[in-house]
Amino acid sequence: MASEIAGLMCPPEILPGGLMISAASTPVPVGWAWSTRTRGSGFPGGINTQVYWHTTAPSYRPLATVPENRVYVPADAAGAFTRSYLAFTGGSVVSDDRKADAGEIGLSGRTYRRISLSSPFGNTLVMVTDGHLPHPFGREVTGYRVTRLTDTLAKAKSAGATVLWGPHRAAGRNSALVRFPGGYVTEIHDGAETPTA
Repeated sequence: MASEIAGLMCPPEILPGGLMISAASTPVPVGWAWSTRTRGSGFPGGINTQVYWHTTAPSYRPLATVPENRVYVPADAAGAFTRSYLAFTGGSVVSDDRKADAGEIGLSGRTYRRISLSSPFGNTLVMVTDGHLPHPFGREVTGYRVTRLTDTLAKAKSAGATVLWGPHRAAGRNSALVRFPGGYVTEIHDGAETPTA
């Protein structure tokens, strides 16, 4: 069975990692976007994403740093998620720390598994947890690396943002979770591009 994608007939098996297009294509300013799902439930662990097909070259300056995707998955889905995600993105595992400092996800004095992935789609940080996270963890889906966290937090506060957690030092980074006006929650850090052990 084939799916029609922007007028092209594409069999679902062309998407590595078992992903299938689950929604009609949607025009966006630079091309088309699709939501991906695996048989209706996303990547293993219940993770969904969007895929963009650029038909117009972006007209903005390249980013100084590449934002990282932040994904929380349960322990029983970590292996399946990682295999599926890497098959889809053509990525690789940068590090897999099974005893990472859980203070970086608000659980001081504990450890958790943190997997850092790199691919042509960017960096992805996989946090393997039991799902019991303190507020506001689990609500942020993107992390941004900046030159100086303290300067960025001061600018964010002056623009009406609220620091919800941090700064916290772990894994070669200083990081904080910030909520911007409108409710967008994100992680911001300085230091290492990918967390270090």
